[in-house]
Amino acid sequence: MGSATVQNYKMSLRIAERAYRRADADDKKVISGMVSDCEYVIEWLETGRRPGNKRGIERRAAYQREKLVDPLRMQAYVKNAKAGSPSNLTDWQRFQIEDALSRLSDRERECYVLAHGECFPFSDIADMLGISKGSVEEYIERAQRKISEDLQSSLFLIG
Repeated sequence: MGSATVQNYKMSLRIAERAYRRADADDKKVISGMVSDCEYVIEWLETGRRPGNKRGIERRAAYQREKLVDPLRMQAYVKNAKAGSPSNLTDWQRFQIEDALSRLSDRERECYVLAHGECFPFSDIADMLGISKGSVEEYIERAQRKISEDLQSSLFLIG
């Protein structure tokens, strides 16, 4: 299946490249997007990792791989889930999350909760808050760093 899929994308790429050569200026913009999409998928399928990444996830530092709070628990905290959810929170777990979030600035907490509790992508968070995507990334990195430092020095471990 994988080999046939790659072959199908390569055939689509050749068709798109031929169409690009015959197209006028307006159509070339659209077709060039198709060509780059095909090239992206082919590279991903052949290498097994996302194109453009300098390192695979296995080669990243621990702080880049770890999630400090279980995403299901964070989502249950934000949604205040009670009945019927496999991620129901005990009062102790709710206290641990509130304690960790209380040490963050308002903007850090807002970005962290939107990203890890509401599962919004950084670009959407940036649009909602009227800040740049880079700022969102910085706020979330700072929040994760603070939570990590607190967890290492605290008796309250989220888990």
